[in-house]
Amino acid sequence: MPTMWLSDSQKIGVAFCSGGGFFLIGGVMLFFDRAMLAMGNILFLIGLTIIIGPQKTLLFFARKQKAKGTAAFFLGLLLILMRWALIGFCVELYGIFVLFGDFLGTIAGFARNAPVVGPYIGLILDRVPGLGARRNAELPV
Repeated sequence: MPTMWLSDSQKIGVAFCSGGGFFLIGGVMLFFDRAMLAMGNILFLIGLTIIIGPQKTLLFFARKQKAKGTAAFFLGLLLILMRWALIGFCVELYGIFVLFGDFLGTIAGFARNAPVVGPYIGLILDRVPGLGARRNAELPV
């Protein structure tokens, strides 16, 4: 079995981020349950901090280009904690797209290469206007 390129602490961070994602999905499925959404956000932030380190996490959220996304993300988290779960989640989702929008192409490329479901995911992604377009697809190199 091939070895991972992540350290042991980074693997724990991935587990925290995955748990946060599952809690966020569960919170949405349970009609925007405030406790599950808050737990998902906290686990995601802890996992991100463990994966890339505290200094890089602070630098990532403090960049001038990402100020609008950072403000929206933390305002959404605050709204969720103040029992405005639906509005808070929508604001937070906007913040997530602004913060992590650069990674969507990378995630789409990774999903295309998944062993069994990759071709089907590729068909779905080709229909989405922003994600499916392969950049420089017409170039011969």
